[in-house]
Amino acid sequence: MSSSDESGSDDPAIASAPTLLRARAQGPLSGIDQRSTPGFDGDKAAGKAALKARGALLAGLQERLYAHGRSGDPRSILLVLQGMDTAGKGGIVKHVVGMVDPQGVSHASFGKPTDEELAHDFLWRIRAKVPAAGQIGVFDRSHYEDVLAVRVHDLVPESEWSTRYATINDFEADLVAAGTTVVKVMLHISTDAQRERLAERLDRPDKYWKYNPGDIDERQYWPAYQEAYQVVFDETDVDTAPWHIVPADRKWYARLAVTELMIEALERLDLEWPAPDFDVEHEKKRLAQT
Repeated sequence: MSSSDESGSDDPAIASAPTLLRARAQGPLSGIDQRSTPGFDGDKAAGKAALKARGALLAGLQERLYAHGRSGDPRSILLVLQGMDTAGKGGIVKHVVGMVDPQGVSHASFGKPTDEELAHDFLWRIRAKVPAAGQIGVFDRSHYEDVLAVRVHDLVPESEWSTRYATINDFEADLVAAGTTVVKVMLHISTDAQRERLAERLDRPDKYWKYNPGDIDERQYWPAYQEAYQVVFDETDVDTAPWHIVPADRKWYARLAVTELMIEALERLDLEWPAPDFDVEHEKKRLAQT
């Protein structure tokens, strides 16, 4: 299916984004410039304009996915968002996923598990939120917290969390086999950018609700989190469910990059409009008679 079939721009704003931003292609996390804009040479204004144009294409593709789901097609998309506090996960949900029809979106955020969730295996609450047919599912934090925060803060023994990488790979392989395309994104923010964003939350009454004093405490664990993320990429960046590292100091670039990743995932599904399960001409005649 050509993208010219939709109302968005024909040409991607970031060519070959899935390959360019792939974790294994970019090398160690420590070597990635969080202010960089891989594959995009324009400025902020150009990036915002590109996002608007590409958003129209994303919306059209999502509508086709939703229509297929209504017609019995089991396929879906799962967008996994990870990143340090203030990295922009909420902004991706609002400014990227927010460009599509909300009836075709499911959203879940996985924070500290409840007592009920702790009584089950760590994927129990995750499985309950996987997207249904025709849906774009969004995990704003995900099952990867169980090998990130859990590891950094020694919440369970190493003998337990160290086995979870293989379990996660198996879980995601099962999702893919069932028709779900998994798009995993780590929003890579710098400590300086995080400090600026936390300061903004403290300076603006309309952002107080976003501020958590614990975010400052977490900053002392920054090196440990970076190490934990690197192990995640080393262990779970597989071809069937690849990881993408998106520099996130520039919010506009991160949003554009994730948009391109989602467009590419949807275009690979080659979604034509579902054929009708009724006689169109007959229905036209019936309608004319009313």
